Amino acid sequence: MVTSAYIHIPFCRRRCFYCDFAITVIGEKKRGDTSNTMATYTRTLLKEIAATPIYDKRPLKTVFFGGGTPSLLSVTQVEEILAAIAHRFGIAPNAEITMEMDPATFDLDHIRGYKSAGVNRVSLGVQAFKDELLAAAGRFHRREDIFHAVELLRQAGIENFSLDLILGLPYQVMKDWQAALIEAITLGPKHLSIYDLIVEPQTAFSRYYISGQAPLPSDHLTVEMYRVARSVLSANGYEHYEICNYAKPSYASQHNLTYWRCQQNYGFGMGATSYLNHQRIDRPRTQQRYQVWVDAFIQNGGRTADPVIDPEEQVVESIMMGLRLPAGIALGGVHQIYGEKGLQALGKAIAPHLQNGWLTIKSASVESASVESALLDDSNAIKLRPTDRIQLSDPEGFLMSNVVITDAFNALEDVAHSE
Repeated sequence: MVTSAYIHIPFCRRRCFYCDFAITVIGEKKRGDTSNTMATYTRTLLKEIAATPIYDKRPLKTVFFGGGTPSLLSVTQVEEILAAIAHRFGIAPNAEITMEMDPATFDLDHIRGYKSAGVNRVSLGVQAFKDELLAAAGRFHRREDIFHAVELLRQAGIENFSLDLILGLPYQVMKDWQAALIEAITLGPKHLSIYDLIVEPQTAFSRYYISGQAPLPSDHLTVEMYRVARSVLSANGYEHYEICNYAKPSYASQHNLTYWRCQQNYGFGMGATSYLNHQRIDRPRTQQRYQVWVDAFIQNGGRTADPVIDPEEQVVESIMMGLRLPAGIALGGVHQIYGEKGLQALGKAIAPHLQNGWLTIKSASVESASVESALLDDSNAIKLRPTDRIQLSDPEGFLMSNVVITDAFNALEDVAHSE
């Protein structure tokens, strides 16, 4: 089943200091209706959409404009892209159509035009509410732009909007973080994404800072920031439905859930990735190479030479993504691919994390009520069954998710290599 499409719009006014995404900087004056670069890219994007095979006759349930800064597109360009998607694949009448937007990159006419074209959900890249923090992160907008942007969304009648916040920014202290959470809640978003700053290689931050060292907050402080976010947002009616995401009831991002559930999806544009027919199709990260790729894609009848993902990799990926959700992962797939050896190896690998309180195990009939009841006497491992489900605890298990996922991955890798 393929019911989601991602469209990458790679243009930004400037590159934020933490960003390693596939983007193109166009400066502070250009946008979709005045930039030849953006116009050329849009035409290439439309060609790719038209040449993509149809993998599912059912209409799309989600469409997501990501970036970059999609709110630099002209209304006409958004209309053209959505019309091409609808013509090729169909869009369900109640589809979730999201656009990422940055404050200070749009006006009321833009919002009304995007809404008329079909956009009904906005993800607003706020990141921080303090001008000094925004400047330290290389952001284009400032605090007052955030409140103006939300007011424009409301004037246009878009109530379903999300705010992005980053914890762990340079010079950020707990008081800043607590104030940002309260200000975000006051604006009344239906959804909030809370991201922990990662100093990626080849970014400006990687030249300026070392993780865990001042002026970056310590690891201990960022952990406390995560706990505070969970406490404050939960107390204000937001469900913690994914490691980094919170939503009011019925407002979880349906598009992003397709990724965390490892469901197939279309991807379009420079640097985008599709997951179709057990193939992961990666597009080049520069415009010139993307143009060449699209031309070859069309000549090959919409086919690529990307390798098929084998069943073992699919299972491991389902663990990595599924553990990000409170529901966790069912072990039927592990048993089907790796057999009893896989369950035994996994049980041994995660036993310490059960003891630490980082995860729980549930079966179809009973929840493991204690560590002792879940451990085998002779090997100090967990006796797992195909009907069991592993779930990370919130917040401690989510905080340690990388450790749990790595141990699970290594255990199954060892089983695969031993056969």
